[in-house]
Amino acid sequence: MNTKLNEYKSWIKTKKVAVLGIGISNTPLIKYLAKLGVDITAFDKADEDQLKETLNNLAGLNVKYVLGKDYLSKLNGFDVIFKTPKVRFDIPELVKERERGAVVTSEMEVFVELCPAEIFAVTGSDGKTTTTTLIYNILKEEGYRCWLGGNIGTPLLDKIDEIKESDKVVLELSSFQLHTMQKSPNIAVVTNMAPNHLDVHKSMEEYIDAKKNIFRYQGQNDKVVLNYDNSITKGFAEEAKGKVVYFSRCGQTDSGAVLENGRLVYKSSGKTLEIVNADDIVIPGEHNVENYLAAIAAVIEHVKPETIKRVATTFKGVEHRIELAREVRGIKFYNDSIGTSPSRTMAGLKSFRQKVILIAGGYDKNIPYDDMGEIMAERVKCLVLTGATGPKIRDALLKEIERSGRGKDIPVFMCKSLEEAVQTAYENAVSGDVVLFSPASASFDMFRNFEERGNKFKEIVNNLQE
Repeated sequence: MNTKLNEYKSWIKTKKVAVLGIGISNTPLIKYLAKLGVDITAFDKADEDQLKETLNNLAGLNVKYVLGKDYLSKLNGFDVIFKTPKVRFDIPELVKERERGAVVTSEMEVFVELCPAEIFAVTGSDGKTTTTTLIYNILKEEGYRCWLGGNIGTPLLDKIDEIKESDKVVLELSSFQLHTMQKSPNIAVVTNMAPNHLDVHKSMEEYIDAKKNIFRYQGQNDKVVLNYDNSITKGFAEEAKGKVVYFSRCGQTDSGAVLENGRLVYKSSGKTLEIVNADDIVIPGEHNVENYLAAIAAVIEHVKPETIKRVATTFKGVEHRIELAREVRGIKFYNDSIGTSPSRTMAGLKSFRQKVILIAGGYDKNIPYDDMGEIMAERVKCLVLTGATGPKIRDALLKEIERSGRGKDIPVFMCKSLEEAVQTAYENAVSGDVVLFSPASASFDMFRNFEERGNKFKEIVNNLQE
């Protein structure tokens, strides 16, 4: 019996609760609290017409709503406020309520606090979803009863009554979810760190500090897995309270999960355990070797090496991550809509042995693109750009041309829509070419999220005439 959970239920039933944001993470939360008989008011800046489908999904529940652009003006007098991850904790309305005595929290914070099972959690600038999925698949293949959730798109608080102490929970956690978290998971993984989400975070320092919460509150029996090849994550070891385990694609560390002579191995106490050959991993790219190394370091005490190898040699990857969308006239179109940052797109470019036609550009998160210039000059044969960041990506290539002279033969096309960009790439491709859709930017200029953007890309590609 989860005593802590039962105590929480008794406590929350007596409180006046506000839920900010009626989206993916909070809709199950609202349903769960309503079934407990909690006094709930749900707030959202969208109006009733925009939320029609969601409100229909919540129909029949005893929930009050405050909707529209001035929704926060009525946020007063609540005991507990659940905020959606994208709402900053320091907006004036929340500061005022917190000072008045309200508890400001989130679905994920409460879940981590109450979960009876061991939690594996992954964060980082890139590779979070794939690494999270790998850990989940490996543990499940070993025979554990597993739960997958968090930023990967599945809230879990409404499932907590079903989770047993012997289960394993695997979470992907974003900087927004971690920003105010004051409890860390048993096993934390930080894949890497690079500039990201600077449209929401006030600085790179704040972004990094939010990520540290994944291990900041661990105990000495907990574990944090860090990327030895990334200077920022390597430095996190100095602040870790639990066991530190590294992973390294460059073979720079003599312990942990390492790529050595084309093999993924785990080194500990002077012994080397062979796991799998890099060439046998089904999903392509050096970054996916890193993702596997991170996963190995996380699960090695819980599974057999052959279990990891089985997953590595059969798992075909996560949708929207270098996903082969279609081959037409000998031209392969890959959907990498998850490429929401320059570092992610650069990793995608490194996944192919040949030069590719790159479609990029999208919403501007106020992050620099200069680092893309060198790899575009090296690995792109044609550049097709769209969105607010299109000019920034073009300028990054122009700076590299000016600096080194490389890339001056790369044709650059500026397009007004994704449809135009795909058609332009198709018209400039020949049999044997690879067209990679990896925007290096967020999707919010034209789409609700990267999944919708990726699905639109696949729809456009599938409608191309042979």
